[in-house]
Amino acid sequence: MQSTTITTLLPNWRTLAALFFFFGALAGFQMGVSVTERPGLEHAGLLSQAYYSLSLFVVGGVDLGTPTGGPLLGRALLWLAYFGAPVLAASTVVGVLIRGLAPQHWQLRRIKGHIVIGGAGELTLSYLRVLRSHNPKIPVVVVDKNFEPSMKEELRQAYHATVLVGDIAHEFFLRQLRLEHAAKVLLLCDDSLRSYESASIITRLVPGIGRKVVIHCSNLRFMRAMASSSVAKQCQTFNTYNLAATGLVHNHLLKHFQQTERRDSVVLAGFGRFGQTILESLLDNAANELDTVVIVDTDADRRVLIADEQREFNGGYRREIFQGDISHPEVWRKMQEKIDLGRETTVVVLGTGREEENLRTSLWLKRKFPGTKVIARSAKSSYFASEVSSEHDIINISITQLVEESIPRDWVEFS
Repeated sequence: MQSTTITTLLPNWRTLAALFFFFGALAGFQMGVSVTERPGLEHAGLLSQAYYSLSLFVVGGVDLGTPTGGPLLGRALLWLAYFGAPVLAASTVVGVLIRGLAPQHWQLRRIKGHIVIGGAGELTLSYLRVLRSHNPKIPVVVVDKNFEPSMKEELRQAYHATVLVGDIAHEFFLRQLRLEHAAKVLLLCDDSLRSYESASIITRLVPGIGRKVVIHCSNLRFMRAMASSSVAKQCQTFNTYNLAATGLVHNHLLKHFQQTERRDSVVLAGFGRFGQTILESLLDNAANELDTVVIVDTDADRRVLIADEQREFNGGYRREIFQGDISHPEVWRKMQEKIDLGRETTVVVLGTGREEENLRTSLWLKRKFPGTKVIARSAKSSYFASEVSSEHDIINISITQLVEESIPRDWVEFS
């Protein structure tokens, strides 16, 4: 729902009523009806009669006196304007005051078929970019406790969203969002527990809405632990890195695997949330294509243990683990003893949270092993990184880009 001015919020019947009273009074004067306090007004010019017709909305007929003379229809029209114009003006002023005191209620009282988004971070912007490319007119309501001024204006102007300050986990506030009429509810804030709490309240307030609710969980371990909860079973849950990893595998790696005759080796340089979800997606979608998976991380041993605890990463592939920094040449020297980094069936994914190191190391690897497919990760899309990567035959991917490419169509397309 686009943020609108008070004028456009006024119902159409007020405009029609105002026109009726104005032209009714003007018609009465034109038909020869006079007034006791300003005799001769019926013979005045059209502009004078229009001016006094407009004055009825401000002071009624107090300044003009009572209608007299002329035909009965003319007097009836003027009397209607005498009573109707000031009442309409007064009710409009009262409505404006009410809307000023409670703008959210008036913005939402008629909304339906809308999207409700909890949270106003980068993930919300990514979702809205994709949504507006598919559906530029569907009403959107974004709710958060605090908004940066620039973010608030971007949401309103660029994405035509109604911005509401409030707690998406507060039951009274949720009741104002007309969730029973919503097309989708996306809980995209970074507080995972708060998102699940909101979803729990929403599914209780609106029975059957679970299939329309999407929960973003920033904590992968928490999301996996909550998978058996009733809320998770009713709603859709996802993690940003999980979505991005799925996009990377489907849009980049599967195509490469299909083009190589032998099974491939994949080096995951960085085994945080992104690296773990890449491996998970690889095993779900391309387990038969894997020969060796190499894991490199400064905290590799612990992270592999945690990942194995949450899910068994067993399969018909060989796994090598190297604990060390991806920027250290010795790590890559030891790795070269285990796998041939120069083969065309080797893919290196530099997916640490250090974007500069990812880019620098990708350039070093490409110079040293020209036949290797090298993928470097950044958080957001970068023109500079994309330009440098293109010049050196490196694939530059961003989490933002992968997420936007992987957003399910039923989140943005509605019949």
